[in-house]
Amino acid sequence: MFSYKPHGVCSTRIDLDIQDGVIRSCQFIGGCKGNLAGISQLIVGMPIDEVISRCKGIPCQGATSCPDQLAHALEAYKASL
Repeated sequence: MFSYKPHGVCSTRIDLDIQDGVIRSCQFIGGCKGNLAGISQLIVGMPIDEVISRCKGIPCQGATSCPDQLAHALEAYKASL
């Protein structure tokens, strides 16, 4: 399990289970419950690089968003390997 503290968004934590470069589970703590639950379900089974390329740079009322912070979380995970 990898946990990440997002910045500049409503969610307060992103918990990820990643195996062999593929997302097995994702949970956002805080934030817009329905939207983030949907994003979490959509990315299960996807390679982390694909999620990064699809989510990085998406704004929401500012310079970042929960999907953008998800991309940052995945980049932090890759850097920790």
